[in-house]
Formats: sequence, structure tokens, C-alpha cells
Amino acid sequence: MSRVLVVGAGFAGAVYARELAEAGYEVEVIDKRSHIAGNCYDYVHSSGVRIHHYGPHLFHTSNMRVVEWLNTFTDWVPYDHCVVARLPDGRLVPAPVNLDTVNAVFGTQLETPQEVADFLSTRVIARDPITSAEDHLYSKIGPDLTDLFFRPYTQKMWELDLSEVDASVVQRLQIRTDRENRYFPSDTFQAMPKDGYTKIFERIFDHSKISVRLNTEFSASMLADYDACFNSMPIDEFFGYEFGELPYRSIRFHLTEVPKADAPEHVVINYTDTSPYTRETWWHRIPAHLVSDTGTVLRTVEEPCDYKDNHLERYYPVKTSDGRFEKIYKLYQEKAAANDRLVFIGRCGTYQYLDMHQVINQSLTHVGKWIQDHR
Repeated sequence: MSRVLVVGAGFAGAVYARELAEAGYEVEVIDKRSHIAGNCYDYVHSSGVRIHHYGPHLFHTSNMRVVEWLNTFTDWVPYDHCVVARLPDGRLVPAPVNLDTVNAVFGTQLETPQEVADFLSTRVIARDPITSAEDHLYSKIGPDLTDLFFRPYTQKMWELDLSEVDASVVQRLQIRTDRENRYFPSDTFQAMPKDGYTKIFERIFDHSKISVRLNTEFSASMLADYDACFNSMPIDEFFGYEFGELPYRSIRFHLTEVPKADAPEHVVINYTDTSPYTRETWWHRIPAHLVSDTGTVLRTVEEPCDYKDNHLERYYPVKTSDGRFEKIYKLYQEKAAANDRLVFIGRCGTYQYLDMHQVINQSLTHVGKWIQDHR
């Protein structure tokens, strides 16, 4: 059987590695970081609280194929994620917008989804076509709610105005006219891994045909030693930025220990202000994250920034309403297609804004086809 190199020990690389190993391939996984699990890496802090090193990763999906695949490597604890936003007067309201949010902001006493829909219809500004995030939100909830909940947050998150951000970035969020306050209400499966994400990766990589090397940078010279390479590194970096840079946003995480008695009841609180910060996370409020009760808990406050201002940590590909960076990516994609022994995978390899379940599903589909084609 062939030898295969997988670059990156996050979910994309892990799925490829395990499926290839199960098919009989000898797989070597490398990662430039000192740990496995990519951006899903978590650990138990000295306070006794489990923390996600790269910000909260909440698992949700309606794709049971993905759940069934993960069931081999983890048990679950149920968790329906809810978020609140802090208004300028300090009140906390559900986010994204729902019936209670509308009543709190406008001082109304609406009671039914139809009443909310009728009220919002008097506030919206219809846009056609819908290309930007502003177009989508103005058409759904109008400028008042858009400018309160989304415009400052978007400016901080993307360093772009809503009119410059692609509509797909906010279309992922459901605007509700009822009292549904779950962040992912349409997903049929919502839970957290009982022993954390890192443990999932340890179990995925626990296979006789998989070896893992950490603290190892990819070099093009490695390709000669393998029959195929599945690479999750940034595709523009691989090609020496020949067609230009693909920008990413990153996050600086500010972690503080707080007496448990002083902690709010919420997991995530979004900020609607114009400070540099977007949200805070209280880790002990997530099931299976208060591992031992020391009386101290953890809060992480997030400060978005350019990836070059955060040790080249790429988290979110920038999606603009004019698609200018997609055009650059397509040039890299076409060049990569010329090498049939090299496949780019994952968020950075495909320059996509993907949730965990989407990465897993995409990887299962593509690696399955590759294995079938190479039998």
C-alpha cells in the first residue's frame, strides 16, 4: 500500500488520516503546532475548568452520518447553545434576534410570531439582489436591529462594513419571530463531547497505520517521500503567494480567572458596543467543562484582529460581497489541480468558512471518493 502524508492534525486531517488508515494506507500526519486537534484543541486548566484554547467550539448538526462517524471516538453530553447580547443600557437579550429581543429593543408587547413579522415588515428595507450582509439583514429585520446587533460587531470582527461582507456570513444565523432562543434551532443534534475534543483526536489517531509528528513545518521537499499528500495548510502560502494573499481574521483571547460566585448564568455574551471586543465565554457553564470545582472559573474575552497581528493564526477566511478574494483562490485552486498527488483540504486549504460538521462531512465524502478511485 502507498504512503500518504497528511498536513494538519485538525478535523480535516484527522478524518483523512483515519479513513486512509482503515483502507490500509500508511499515513504520516504532521502539524506545526505542539498539539493535535487543530483549532478544536482543549484542555483542563489548573482552575479545574475545561477550556477551548482557540475559542468556543459548539458541536451541532443535522447530518447523522457525521454523528455516527464521531460516535466511534466519543460519548456525548446534551447541550443546546444559547447566546445573549448586552444592550447599551446593560440589559441582556437573546441573540440572534427573536420575539423577546424585539420587545426589549422597541418597548413593544408583541405576543405572537405573526405580530413580530408584521412589526418587522414596517421596519425592513427590501434589497434585490441580496449580495451583502447588509442587504440580507435590512431585508429581514431592518436597519434599527441591524445597526444595533450586527454593524458594530461586524466592523470589529471583519474590519469591514456590513455592506462589504458577503451575505452568506450572516445568512447562517436564524432570525426568529417566536421565543426560540437556541443559537442553532434547526439542527437535530446538539451536544458536547463528554471527554473534550482533544480526546476525540487522540482516539482517531490511535491506529497502527497512523503516525503523528508535531512541531513539524511542511516543506515541499517532503512530497518526494510520499505517494500522495492531503494538505490543510493555507493554499496561498504553499504557492508562495504567487497570485496574492488570501486574508484571514484572527482572535486574541484574553483569559481571566474569576470567583465562581461572581460568574453570570450565561455561556456566551455578545457585545453591541464599539469597544475592540466582540464577546465573552464562561467555560464552566458548558456541560462537562467544570471538571473539578475549585471555586474559581474562567472567562475568555475575544478581540478580533488581522491574522498577521496574531502570530499568523488564521481562523476565518474573509468573504466580501464582491467576491474579490474568491477570484484569487480560484487561481490557486486551478494551479493545485495540475498536481494529481496533492489535494488541499480543510478551511485554509479550500478557503472556506466551515463549521466542524461541515469539515467532517466534506472530508468523509472526498477521502471516500479518493480511496475508491485509487483501488
